Amino acid sequence: MAEELLTAAKLAKAWAVSENLVKKAIKDLGITPDAKKGPCNYYGPKTAQKIKKAISK
Repeated sequence: MAEELLTAAKLAKAWAVSENLVKKAIKDLGITPDAKKGPCNYYGPKTAQKIKKAISK
């Protein structure tokens, strides 16, 4: 079964934070997307956990 991949906007909505906060954490951590489809970047569960940890600090 494939991992569920989410965009920064979907992660922000799931965590009830701003999309800009999620995007800033991604940029600050230097995270690369797990998948890319067109202009959209997608992040898997493991990557999402790293982002969430950075936001909660």
